[in-house]
Amino acid sequence: MKLEEIRAAEARLLLSTYERSPVLFVGGEGVSIIDEAGNRYLDLLSGIGVNALGYNHPVIVETIARQSRALIHSSNLYYHEGQAELAVRLAERTGLDRAFFANTGTEAWEGALKLARAYAGLKRSEGANIGTKFLALEQSFHGRTFGSMSTTFKEKYREPFAPVVPGVEFVRFNDVADLCAKFSNEVCAILVESIQGEGGVRPLTQEFFSEARALADSTGALLIVDEIQSGMGRTGKWCAYQHYGIQPDVTTFAKPLAGGLPLGAVLCTEEVARVMHAGMHGTTFGGGPLACAVGIAVIDAIEKNGLLARATEVGGYFMERLRSLASRHETIVDVRGKGLMIAAELDSAELAKLTVAEMLRRHILINCTSDTVLRFLPPYILERAHVDTAIAALDEIFTEHATAHNAPTRGHHHG
Repeated sequence: MKLEEIRAAEARLLLSTYERSPVLFVGGEGVSIIDEAGNRYLDLLSGIGVNALGYNHPVIVETIARQSRALIHSSNLYYHEGQAELAVRLAERTGLDRAFFANTGTEAWEGALKLARAYAGLKRSEGANIGTKFLALEQSFHGRTFGSMSTTFKEKYREPFAPVVPGVEFVRFNDVADLCAKFSNEVCAILVESIQGEGGVRPLTQEFFSEARALADSTGALLIVDEIQSGMGRTGKWCAYQHYGIQPDVTTFAKPLAGGLPLGAVLCTEEVARVMHAGMHGTTFGGGPLACAVGIAVIDAIEKNGLLARATEVGGYFMERLRSLASRHETIVDVRGKGLMIAAELDSAELAKLTVAEMLRRHILINCTSDTVLRFLPPYILERAHVDTAIAALDEIFTEHATAHNAPTRGHHHG
């Protein structure tokens, strides 16, 4: 089917949940995704942080081929080779002890919330004074299922589906005083993203993260860290919380975990794992043989190819080039992030939207989050030359916009 036929069919048949750009992708290679006319697009979004090794990576393709010939699905009623082997790798890299495998980030987050409530119940049965309340952060995003959505800040995600899951209070982002004021024995868990993704690529401060850990410790509440977007090496460490020297009780992974196949994971300490027993939680598809085999291959490839160091090095170069761009274009009000999780915040929502469209026209994929924030989540195999291509395109777009609107630029030159 051609693009126009697909668009017409989708308009008739699918729920209207996505505002799709009018492009039909049919293949990919490396950092490029290819449309039906054979045009290559530099993908600086990697399927919203999923395609860590880019497209058509031989390790992933070979693993899928090999495992699909052996066993695609069995059932969690029986053993297969992948789960324990993947759990070992994740435990070693997160500093946590036990794993549960789901299909998606939002399912992993649901599992983490269930662990927190069940653990609080166990502690109460042992005599602890601990409640059932969650403290989440303003601008947080944890997913679309009911529990995840209920701990997600923006009203637009929650309001149409109200009433949401009760017992959630939101703390002002990076506001230590507000965190302390809202924390009490009623709280069973503090919920954070090390770096907020959908909220605009906003890192926690060391002070706020440290205080959250200390408060949780003071009552036996859990510190739960969402690493769905920032984890699995994107920031140059396996978990973004490792930049802070803070260890959570529970963390969640998903997006890049199986290199493009659906796979999520909840990891927790041995202490928290005490609460779970057979039948309390489960999944039909989560942690299947195919996804686990690819997850193992992705972790091994990241290490073998030195991609954590590359995320740090190329990500640092990317931010340096964006800051240089900001020094020439007043429309860029902030550049922030870590490794290959990067944002450039603009002074106008209209310009941010226009920039995404203009980059697409130039065959470069980025997106806009929180209205004014350009978000870059490229594959870990990104090179400096790709960064230069993107920066030149952004420079051109901002210069054209400034000229059209007589806005100030600080001297137009490539540097």
